[in-house]
Parts: sequence; C-alpha cells; structure tokens
Amino acid sequence: MSRRLESLIAFVAVLLPSTAAWAHDPIFGLGPHTLYKGGVEVHGGFLRKKAGDERENEYALALKYGLTGDWVIGIEAPFIDLSSPGSSVSGRGDVALSTKYRFWRNDLPGVQEGAAVSLAGVFDTADEAELGGGATDVIAGLSYGYEGRKWYRWGALRYRRNGTDDTGLDRGDKLLLDLVGGIRFKPTGYLAPDWVWMLELNGEYAQRAERDGVKLANTGGTQWFVSPGLMWTYRNFAIKTGVQIPVIRNLNGNQDETDYRAALEFELHL
Repeated sequence: MSRRLESLIAFVAVLLPSTAAWAHDPIFGLGPHTLYKGGVEVHGGFLRKKAGDERENEYALALKYGLTGDWVIGIEAPFIDLSSPGSSVSGRGDVALSTKYRFWRNDLPGVQEGAAVSLAGVFDTADEAELGGGATDVIAGLSYGYEGRKWYRWGALRYRRNGTDDTGLDRGDKLLLDLVGGIRFKPTGYLAPDWVWMLELNGEYAQRAERDGVKLANTGGTQWFVSPGLMWTYRNFAIKTGVQIPVIRNLNGNQDETDYRAALEFELHL
C-alpha cells in the first residue's frame, strides 16, 4: 500500500464517526451500537460473579447480524459453572435472541450520537434448573450514546419481565439503569491501537418473588455498582474488561450480597 493511500485511509477514519474502532457498547450497560447492512459481529465473553460463598462463571458466545445499518439481530448461547460449599453444577444456560433498532442518529464532525430501542427473549434451555430461570423472560430497553474523538457517554434503561417457572414461582421483574462515561486520553487513527477508559454506574431494582400470590421475604431489593472498565480496539477487533463493585446494597431479608462481578469480552466485526 502506498504512503499516499495509507494517509487517505487514516484521514477518512478520523473524520467518520461510524468506523468500527468507535462503534461499541459499554461493558455492563447498553448502548445504541448497530452494525452496517450485512455486517457480522462475533462476540465471546466471560463473566465471573461472587456473592457470599457462591461463585458463578459464565462463558458466552454471541453472533449478531446487521439487517440494515440501523437494525441488528443476535443470538447468545452461554455455558455456566456454579459452585457453592458442598455442591457444584455446570452446563448450558438459557439461550437468548435479541434485536436492536437505532431510531435516531446525529452525525457531527468527529462525533456520532444515537438512540435505540432493544428487545430480547431469554428462553428456558438450560441443562439444569440452577443454570437458568426456568421460564421465558423478556427484556426491553432504551439506550442513548455519544461517541466523540475524546469523550464518550451512554445511558440506558432496561426492564426485565421474568416469567413464572414450572413450580409456580414468579421470580419478580427487574429494572436496570446504566450511566456511563468514557475518555480517550490520546486520540488515534483507525490504523493504530486505541484505548478508551470507562466508568459506569449500574443500578438494579428487583421485585420480590411470589408463590401462589404470597411475596417471599428473602427476595428482591436494590443494588448499585460503580464499574471501572477499559476498551482496547484495533481496526475491527476489540477487547473490553471491567469489574462491578457494589457501593449501595439494600436487599430484602437474608440474601447473599454481591461481592463483585468481573467481565472480559472479545469482539470481531466482519
């Protein structure tokens, strides 16, 4: 490749806010990112959760496809390993199907803003009852994103409608709020590795579970997390990692409080 052509590619990548190096969602929250028409995203993730004496490791593989430049569909299949004193279980978790539609986009020099609605279904496909919810759940979301040469910000609100399992347990719905800020200390071009540092505030409110119309005491409550993270991108490949640290916990009754959640994700855009 000639030096003149390399310079032209780098110049265009700096000007266009829709380059693959920019277009990513936060780690624990939700953003309005979609793919170009016919684009494919291969996503691998690892999530570690610890609450009291219980530990959960989740390994997930996801594929997404861009139906248009504003509409994407996806599927995610997790493998879960649970362990607690005296017992452990592992196997396939609940498969999820998702879609996202970006209904608003505003392109400015060096900046792209967007807003999207999303919908996901989490289906009862787990190998063991402990590895899934035992019913079909639905998650609806609304997200906003601002992605610039230096500053990033995202905001999202999601509602999770949890189904009733075969035992008659209504697991209670969840409301999730995410506020995220990010900074690129040294702006780079598309042809160079890129670093973005992020800080998320993640809130979760869970309703009490019910059985036969009776609310269960040791269920539901509120948790807030501060979540530092890092995103490294090179052309069409990205690595994201972060940890959720609980700062406010108000759970009902006697429940194991979350100690931390740690994530590592890999993304490849084709």
